Amino acid sequence: MTRAAVTRTRGARGRVRTARPAQPSSVSGQLRAAAALLRDAGSVVVVPHVNPDADALGSALALGLGLERLGIPVQVAFAEPDGVPRSLAGLPGQHLVRAADDVAVPELLVSVDVNTRSRLGSLGALVGRASRTLVIDHHVTNTGFGTDLYVDPAAESTTVLVAALLDLLGVELDAAIAANLYAGLATDTVGFRHASPAAHRLAARWLETGVDADELLRPISDTHPISWLSLLSSALGRARLELVDPAAVGQDVDGAGDGHGASGPGGRRDGRRGGGVRLVSTVIPFAEARTSAQEELDSVIDILRTVQDADVTAVVKETAPEAFQVSLRSLPGVDVAAVATRLGGGGHVRAAGFVHRGTAAGALDAIRGQLRLVAGGDGAVEGGIPVAAGTVGSPAVAEAAAPAPARGAAIAPR
Repeated sequence: MTRAAVTRTRGARGRVRTARPAQPSSVSGQLRAAAALLRDAGSVVVVPHVNPDADALGSALALGLGLERLGIPVQVAFAEPDGVPRSLAGLPGQHLVRAADDVAVPELLVSVDVNTRSRLGSLGALVGRASRTLVIDHHVTNTGFGTDLYVDPAAESTTVLVAALLDLLGVELDAAIAANLYAGLATDTVGFRHASPAAHRLAARWLETGVDADELLRPISDTHPISWLSLLSSALGRARLELVDPAAVGQDVDGAGDGHGASGPGGRRDGRRGGGVRLVSTVIPFAEARTSAQEELDSVIDILRTVQDADVTAVVKETAPEAFQVSLRSLPGVDVAAVATRLGGGGHVRAAGFVHRGTAAGALDAIRGQLRLVAGGDGAVEGGIPVAAGTVGSPAVAEAAAPAPARGAAIAPR
């Protein structure tokens, strides 16, 4: 049992519940409390979200390596997929990874880069069985599902929060830990385009340990199998650019009505000024998704979002019959985290997602419905939820940068 006291009560059905201890009111206080909890833990399991990306797995492995160095028994596990994604196979520390079925109930469960319990998949069952659950996350839509929280939406990546923790725990930074931290920050800031000056200084500190950024990131961001080109070609061939506006519902931008029009000469209209929101979208049907790795499906949006005239980008991926993962991206001015949250998901202001059950058309209609609120000036304009990416002044960044169903389970932004 960890040192801090835990109150247990019985619910209406007699089930034992663990009450959350009083939480520190500041991020700095949460950081100190999280460090104390980790330092005193007898056993730890670190769990990123299902289908982990570089920030999720990098956070888990960096924290795991640090705890291992302190002599704390630690394992890393995730519910899906069965093994480490191909693009992340080069991240150091994978000797810590265990199959989800092989993980014992720990004294302390630590979730990293997970905004809601459902994103843990089958390992979400450990939340109610471990003595304590520490949630480390930077999603603005985090639901606070653990007994202990270390959540800072101002941090550009969860690896930034982990770095601050390791510093406070006195773990010496080396190239293995730094590589995991750097991978998470680089990918979550889109190659540092949304990173604050403090985050750049933090990245420089990690590079000074000997991390080769090109060798590290090339497999993660710039390498695909030849089959990906066919997937990409089909997905881009279905892309549709449309104006979502209360006065012009579903209107193709070029007015042709064929759903594949390129934008006209008028340029991008800005939803913040009442001119509607321009949505570019595509659908990946199950017949194509079933033969593609999750990471290849997730990368399609990185190409589609480059469409010049789009305010919002959506990729609707049918990963099982009538079950869709929907990824959203936006330019400044439209808060897709609020859009996704209203549809049962979550994420960041400019990168979010949700799960939809039904049809692809139904998923797109749900998105349009939320974007019409934006176009009408009644909804998810940026600022309704605090901006997470690129915010200067995050306590975690500052400390770490110093030397030394239809609305089913939420999906993190991909």
